[in-house]
Amino acid sequence: MHTENERSETAIKVTVNGMIINIILTIFKFIAGISGHSAAMVADAVHSLSDFITDIVVIVGLKVAGKPADNSHHYGHGKIETLCAAFVGIVLFIIGLEIFLSGFSKILLVINGGKLEQPGMIAFIAAVFSIITKEWLYRYTLNYANKVKSDAMVANAWHHRSDAFSSIGTMLGIGGAIALGGKWALLDPIAAVILSIFIFKVAFDITYKNTNELTEAAPSNDIIEDIQHIITSTDGVKDFHKLKTRRVGNNIATDVHIQVDMNLSLIEAHDICSEVEKRFREKYGNDSILYIHCEPYT
Repeated sequence: MHTENERSETAIKVTVNGMIINIILTIFKFIAGISGHSAAMVADAVHSLSDFITDIVVIVGLKVAGKPADNSHHYGHGKIETLCAAFVGIVLFIIGLEIFLSGFSKILLVINGGKLEQPGMIAFIAAVFSIITKEWLYRYTLNYANKVKSDAMVANAWHHRSDAFSSIGTMLGIGGAIALGGKWALLDPIAAVILSIFIFKVAFDITYKNTNELTEAAPSNDIIEDIQHIITSTDGVKDFHKLKTRRVGNNIATDVHIQVDMNLSLIEAHDICSEVEKRFREKYGNDSILYIHCEPYT
């Protein structure tokens, strides 16, 4: 994406498309769960409904994050996108906990002599359809998330996949109950408990990464080393120090003191700073933030 506006528009369009599909899928799941006498499918529909909520959060976050800098936000609004991504990570964790507790309670029910109701075929069909649809949504969203480099969209993509994971557990339970008899409905909660662990892992990674950025953590060592290379490989730069870098939403913000030959004129020193800035923006985009303090090298 060449501009922040184009990036924001693309991200919002992809998220809206996912939200529309989520609404249709949620309605279908509710109908299949009720008519197919499947409590697991109704619970799966509630999970899909949570996707609708996070879609709205991501859309609002992307719209605000795409706004340019103003008098009260000198560095732009990029942190809003990071905040939304962290929120989606927390929602993912809550959903994983819900799936774990629901599955575990059903396991205890069977252990204590209870029985799980055998569902109808329509619930099984809905589970298979949900897996295919949500996995496609995951890949579709993640593909554009990588193109526009949006952490909020990455988090939302994994939310789609968490729904696919829960539908796998639902499908196994419903399919097992239909094919092997009522006692095999235990497959549903067992699979749900296992899959909830994967959701916990994804939720932790997303939340940790984005809360870290909110607390002004430096980006990865690869990015820092690349910035150092851009500075030191620029003609005229003798040395540098006091390098500080962080993320502001999708952009990199960097402060650095560079040292140049003390015998250069002010114009020549300024040209060197401009060259560093030009190379930096070529690599990290025109909306990246760079402040250079120039000092004489002695």
